[in-house]
Amino acid sequence: MILLTLVGMTTSLDLQHLPSPADLPRPDELKAHPAWTAAKAACTAIAPHQRKDGSLVEDAPRDEIAGHAERLAAALEDLAELLPHDADSLRLAAGDVRAWAADGFGIPDFLDSLVAFAPASQRVDGLVHAVVFPMYTQNGSTDRRFEAVLFQVMWPEFIGELEASEFSNPLFLPIRFIDFTAGYDTNSAVLFPESVATSSTPEFTWGAIFQDREAARYRRVVRKAAEITALRLPEEAEAMLEDQKLAEEAFILWDLIHDRTHMRGELPFDPFMIKQRMPYFLYGLEELRCDLTAFRECVRLANDPKQSETVRHRARLVQYAVVFDRVFRFAVTGSRVRNYDGLGGQLLFAWLHQRRVLNWRDGTLDIDWSELPAAVNALGEEIEVLYWRSIDRPKVSHWLAAYELVSGTLTPHPASVWAKGPDALPTTGKLGLVTDELLDDEFPLSMFYEALEKKMRETVASTAGIVGTDA
Repeated sequence: MILLTLVGMTTSLDLQHLPSPADLPRPDELKAHPAWTAAKAACTAIAPHQRKDGSLVEDAPRDEIAGHAERLAAALEDLAELLPHDADSLRLAAGDVRAWAADGFGIPDFLDSLVAFAPASQRVDGLVHAVVFPMYTQNGSTDRRFEAVLFQVMWPEFIGELEASEFSNPLFLPIRFIDFTAGYDTNSAVLFPESVATSSTPEFTWGAIFQDREAARYRRVVRKAAEITALRLPEEAEAMLEDQKLAEEAFILWDLIHDRTHMRGELPFDPFMIKQRMPYFLYGLEELRCDLTAFRECVRLANDPKQSETVRHRARLVQYAVVFDRVFRFAVTGSRVRNYDGLGGQLLFAWLHQRRVLNWRDGTLDIDWSELPAAVNALGEEIEVLYWRSIDRPKVSHWLAAYELVSGTLTPHPASVWAKGPDALPTTGKLGLVTDELLDDEFPLSMFYEALEKKMRETVASTAGIVGTDA
């Protein structure tokens, strides 16, 4: 999962003036509507001519781009008529497109339309939104190019009840794809306002996750991994692989808890250290901490008789999702260059194996399901103790303690300087020098994962661009 910092002012939830999804054009009608197809076509035509910052390259056909920009602005105005709840943002976006063209196609500024777009204040299941922004897409393009995304809100009743009670997360927006431009025909499963080109940074009031993509790729990857390892899944875990809706609802619950955890708990004073160079394994521990918090809370929910059967059931599914997504998909996805999510998957697998909760013998993977919750929660407790002690330690000492936690379970590369201990590191110099000694693949894949990755490579690659209807 991508690191999601939901910081900002809570938007007021005024839902009484929203149109009912039933009163709007159906998603398939919107996808085929001339206004939407025109917006997509214009974005697709403009994007290849944009620099990393969103401005046009020197040799761009400016007269041609001007025509595309005007067609895009007109399409946005037409979409505003179809989606009255997005009308203000879409009309402002049309103005932002025209202003970009009038100013000579420099760095675009979509501040006004972004601020007007507040979908987390409209969490109605099935409500459709259209967004067009110059933006980058995590795990896709790092360039700010025009992208168009048509999506639908996912807000099951049980999630609304949990969010309104013990898991408040007013900026969290679970969504599913309806249609998208090339930047999202990738592994990207998030839509963040931070990625949009703006002249200044506003208060962010939402962060969206494409739960249909997360669930669909989970189902495809875990189904294949279970087949390769001959893992016998419990009946409920098997059912989730056959039911996209069940998987989506499990991932919504997982992400609801995960995302709010980033700013909760016994945290280091500056847990993210975004403006500082930090060893990548610390990002891995932070993401894993949030996942293991979701796991622990779902163990509690699943055993709470006061919860509905729907909540207890989805909470049980989250436990399978956290473990299987981490050990089967995260560990073998992406490059081996400072892959912090992959590291978290490797760590969880090795932790469970070394406690004989997870076993590999006779070419078969086996899990002791009765012991699994306690073992997973024990790793979460180790990370929480590390965080709790951090505020009493100098920064480099915290880094070294975190490395000790990871290397106590995972074997570092034989060439590692970090593995030789503090005396081998330039700890009296700048912190960046210490980070530089970390290998890009400090904790290489184990023999188990080397073999699994080769067998899973094609399946993992096939999930790029996947949506719920593909699963």
